[in-house]
Amino acid sequence: MDLTAALRAHRLVAIVRGDDPDAALGTVLTLIEEGVALVEVSLSGRDALDVIAQARAALGPDAPLGAGTVLTTDDAHAVHRAGADFVVTPAVCEGVHAARELQLPVLAGVMTPTEIVAALRAGACALKIFPAAQAGGPVYLRALQGPFPDVPFVPVGGIDATAAAEYLAAGALAVGVGSPLVGTAADSPAGSGHELRARARAFLGVVRAEGQAPA
Repeated sequence: MDLTAALRAHRLVAIVRGDDPDAALGTVLTLIEEGVALVEVSLSGRDALDVIAQARAALGPDAPLGAGTVLTTDDAHAVHRAGADFVVTPAVCEGVHAARELQLPVLAGVMTPTEIVAALRAGACALKIFPAAQAGGPVYLRALQGPFPDVPFVPVGGIDATAAAEYLAAGALAVGVGSPLVGTAADSPAGSGHELRARARAFLGVVRAEGQAPA
């Protein structure tokens, strides 16, 4: 898949990390039903590989499906077998290199200019500024765009709907959002699907209001 084009088109990556595999799977499917086209299932969640495999079976072969917190070569191979077609990492790590060898596109986690250069050399197609809020928020994004004006940045970490609008207005290609969007929906079958749908619609309203990212 062309991950950069997908990020440019949809501008939102939902991050699902859950304590209950059934609830996590239901969360993935609900988000996609609501129009959140890019969903990442974090390997830090319980039985995440099974969640990815079941989501792939439910969605069919063509829907984008990501795996997050991919740190090692073993992680990259496992998510590839489970059916993920893009990878997200929290850092520039061996998971980046292994995923690229498997021809999986990578959204690689970075914080510093040195890490940005390393991630680009490793073949990442977009860079996840993580943790974005702690790094300085949209102000830090703008600072990075000085020496790296053409790099596709995706801030992740501590992003609510208001912050999402600010990052996109500051030039982010997309934003990655976990708990402010997912809440506790992936932790228990009793999680409120109604509230999850409402939050999904709110975030989609924000990203659509910001329009298309610059080419």
